[in-house]
Amino acid sequence: MKKDDFDYAIENTQVILAPEQQIATFGSTSFNFYLISELMDQVDQVRVRNGRIHAERPQILTPEHYTRLLLEGFGDKAQEYVDHLRENLRNIAVLRYGFQFRKTDVTEETLRDTIGSVINRTKRRVEDANEPLSVVIQGVDDAWEVCLLKFTIDMIERSSGGNIGDFRKRGLI
Repeated sequence: MKKDDFDYAIENTQVILAPEQQIATFGSTSFNFYLISELMDQVDQVRVRNGRIHAERPQILTPEHYTRLLLEGFGDKAQEYVDHLRENLRNIAVLRYGFQFRKTDVTEETLRDTIGSVINRTKRRVEDANEPLSVVIQGVDDAWEVCLLKFTIDMIERSSGGNIGDFRKRGLI
């Protein structure tokens, strides 16, 4: 994939219906996705991919942990710098999010209809079924996985503030 293809996919990813919940702080979260895209070489051909994304529980990485990671393969001067980081970054913690994307969970169907009609039907179906952990995304067919990854990064950004607040309330950071 060329950089232009990647950029095009990112710019043309649109969340039509976002999940009602964010990534859980103290457990894993599983999102059901419907990714809708037009086939580029055929008129009124729309592909709907349906599957699951599993977000693992966010983990707190303390300065002790990530400075230990920095030292692999480095010598004494690096150790001195890391000791300095430990002393000066005592109160900093980083959240680590883990996602698993399993293609085995993905089904796809090609429909002969306009993309607007397919999006509206899919959105209504999700709303009527009361699926609070579902997302409807409009994306690019050839780079649909990039569109899905963009959603996951956006979900991390939306969730991180609440997750940090939850960790603080429990005195974990």
